[in-house]
Amino acid sequence: MMNRQKTIKEPVSISGVGLHTGEFVTLTINPAPENNGYKFHRVDIKEKPVIKADVDNVVGTERGTTLEQNGARVYTTEHVLAALYGLEIDNALIELDGPEVPILDGSAQPFVDAILNVGIREQEDEKKFFELRQNLKYENTDKDAEILAVPDSEFRVTVMVDYNSPMLGTQHASMYNVREFRDGFSACRTFVFLREVEALYRRGLIKGGDVDNAIVMVDREMPEEELQKLRVLFDKPKVEVQGIGMLNNVTLRYENEPARHKLLDIVGDIALIGRPLRAHVLAARPGHSSNVEFARILKELIRKDRKQTPRFDLTETIVDIEGIKKLLPHRHPMLLVDRIIELSDTHVVGIKNVTNTEFFFPGHFPDAPIMPGVLIVEALAQTGGILALNTVPDPENYLTYFLKIDKVKFKQKVVPGDTLILKMVLIEPIRRGICHMKASAYVQDKLVAEGDLMAQIVKQKPEEKEDEPALSIRTS
Repeated sequence: MMNRQKTIKEPVSISGVGLHTGEFVTLTINPAPENNGYKFHRVDIKEKPVIKADVDNVVGTERGTTLEQNGARVYTTEHVLAALYGLEIDNALIELDGPEVPILDGSAQPFVDAILNVGIREQEDEKKFFELRQNLKYENTDKDAEILAVPDSEFRVTVMVDYNSPMLGTQHASMYNVREFRDGFSACRTFVFLREVEALYRRGLIKGGDVDNAIVMVDREMPEEELQKLRVLFDKPKVEVQGIGMLNNVTLRYENEPARHKLLDIVGDIALIGRPLRAHVLAARPGHSSNVEFARILKELIRKDRKQTPRFDLTETIVDIEGIKKLLPHRHPMLLVDRIIELSDTHVVGIKNVTNTEFFFPGHFPDAPIMPGVLIVEALAQTGGILALNTVPDPENYLTYFLKIDKVKFKQKVVPGDTLILKMVLIEPIRRGICHMKASAYVQDKLVAEGDLMAQIVKQKPEEKEDEPALSIRTS
């Protein structure tokens, strides 16, 4: 079953102050088309610049993740991005009438609630997961941070925090799959140690800081004169703490809420790689700086992965030769698909074992045998025919005619002894029986041919069943 991309059903707005700038901002999350990803739109600036939520655009990580593009910045992006990524939303345009995402209660829950209030809808295109294929390790010795990612079929995160504090101690949090984010992690609030507050404020940060939008941890006894300074700093007449604990004696939502919030931040920063991730991320003492550096490494792997040949399990057989004969009336020597190793609603992968006994080798460069390019396209066409016919309940009553072949390129010779891997992927959903497919043929780790093919599924008339071939190619 296709795992489709998602966006929200309709725009939703939410307002509040920015944690660091202190400016009041209205944020509106809008639906966005397939393959848009996440983008911020600064509508308060004359040029209305768009800033892509991409790790390449990160320009700051002090107490939040800051993005800059097209001459504009957006501060504290991680919570709204965590909400979108945690709800498995792929595409959104996030409008802001100010420079910073509102901090709200310091968690991602207000964004999650707002999104769920308007609803999520599936889109036509398939999700583009990035599946980690090898262990990936990152260390930041200056910040004593370590991150390890290992291959997994889900997006899973495990976090350990240790701040050498008598009240926080060592905490762990684990999210076994992204579907746990909504109920187990989105409500976890940001936190800060009281000893850090005044220094942060003097550096021009946390201008919008409040005892209501962050957990302020007190890990030592506070004399009354220091509490009075904080009352002035926060402009709050009531700032108190009873011994070691939370400022204003705030109750934690989870015993390990700080560790859970660190996990939330990882989700928001990993969203900047631009793809849903399938891997288990294990992080010790993470922060935005280490999260972003790790995301940069993942992004570089994604770039390299786009250039690599897909991996296929050549031992698998979904449809054998007898099954293929039930779908396609081709027979030797023109049946050019031996078996199917992958088959879904949107793609198919077939295998053609090229032997020195093929009918065309004696006449096609017999002293240096090469499989004719037109027959590679024919093999791809037959494989695509199986994908097309797989969409109807009675394929034996249908023909598949190829209407168009475009952008075909041949990049490598195919010779006797090669195993030709034939991959066909729908470029767009089938409409009115028209199938538009991307064709790729591989030998080992090399792309040997590619192109775009268009076909039409046509129901046979009874008198045609005896005479008409089940698959043919017509160029235009």
